[in-house]
Amino acid sequence: MLNLNSIMIGTSKPKKMSEFYEKVLGKKADWQAGNWSGYQVGSTHLTIGEHSEVKGGAKEPQRILFNFETDDVKGEFERIKGLGTKVIKEPYAPDEAPEMWIATFADPDGNYFQLMSPMGDIK
Repeated sequence: MLNLNSIMIGTSKPKKMSEFYEKVLGKKADWQAGNWSGYQVGSTHLTIGEHSEVKGGAKEPQRILFNFETDDVKGEFERIKGLGTKVIKEPYAPDEAPEMWIATFADPDGNYFQLMSPMGDIK
């Protein structure tokens, strides 16, 4: 089985994106080197850096979404919304998993990310 080690967000605005994710995550970067920043988030590493082929906002921001797990989706939603983050979808319980809560935001480049209730054991 492969292990998901990290997610990289390429941007033309690495400083702005790093500042944004510091607020969302509630912590400073675990490391910085030049135009790159890295955050340990649970068992995965989130890396943000300048990418020469990234220009402007995300063209299809819903193509890949990454989720931040929390027991308090509604509370974290209000906190992150309070940062001025663009709300894509307010907290909701999906029909196929009514015990879960999900909320969707967009970062400064327009990439979507979600808050999600813990998934538990998936069979």
